[in-house]
Amino acid sequence: MASSTAANPTAAMLVIGDEILSGRTRDANMHHLAGELTRHGIDLKEARFVADDHDAIIAAVRALSKAYDHVFTSGGIGPTHDDITAEAVAAAFDTPIGVRDDARAILEAHYRQTGMELNEARLRMARIPEGAELIENPVSAAPGFTLGNVHVMAGVPAIFISMLAGLLPRISGGAPLVSQSLRVMRGEGEIAGPLARLAADFPDLSIGSYPFQKDGAFGTNIVIRGQDGARVDAAMLRLAEEMKA
Repeated sequence: MASSTAANPTAAMLVIGDEILSGRTRDANMHHLAGELTRHGIDLKEARFVADDHDAIIAAVRALSKAYDHVFTSGGIGPTHDDITAEAVAAAFDTPIGVRDDARAILEAHYRQTGMELNEARLRMARIPEGAELIENPVSAAPGFTLGNVHVMAGVPAIFISMLAGLLPRISGGAPLVSQSLRVMRGEGEIAGPLARLAADFPDLSIGSYPFQKDGAFGTNIVIRGQDGARVDAAMLRLAEEMKA
C-alpha cells in the first residue's frame, strides 16, 4: 500500500529496444534514473518499454509527454538502421529532422581525434530535430537532445549515466525526498489497519509496505517518504509506537 507525496515535477521513462524486450540485454538505466531523479526532487511515475517500432515510439512519446512534466528515453540513437528513436521523437512533435551542423561538428572533432572515419552510418548520429537542445555525450561524443519535455539519450549504461549527469542541472527539480524505514516481524495482514490510519493522518507522505519471509516467519519493511523531514519523523515515531502496542 502507498499514499502519494506532495507535488514535485513528474517524469516517465521510455526504454526503447528489441534487445531489451527479447531478454538479450538487461536494462540498468531505469534503476539509475529513478535514484537520480529522487535526489533531484522529480517523481518518476511510470516506465514503459517499447520495441524498435516507429509508430509505437511515437504513440508512447505523445502519451507520456502529455501526462508528465518530463520524459527520459534510452536507446535507439546509434548509427545502425534500427536506431530510429530520433526520427520517431521528431515525428511525435511534428518537427523536421536532419543532420545538424552543430552535431556534425562534434562528431567530426571526435573522429578526427580518434583517427576514425566519419562515414555515412556514423553521421546518422548527427540527426537532430529542428529546435532541439543538444545533450552532451562525454563518453562517445554522439549527442542526445531535448525536444519539448522529452530528453533523448543513449541506451548504453555508461553513456546514459554521463549524459544524465550533464542534463539534470538544467532541469528544475523539487524538494528531495526524505526516507525512513522500520522492519517489523509481522505480516502485512496484521499491520494493514494501522498503516491505513497512518496514511489517512499523513496524506502528504508516501507510506509503503514491503513483505518478506525469513526463517519461516513473515515480516514487513515499512518505508515512509516525504519532503518534510519533521513530518516523516512524526509519522515514524507514531508507527514505532503502534508496532510496539
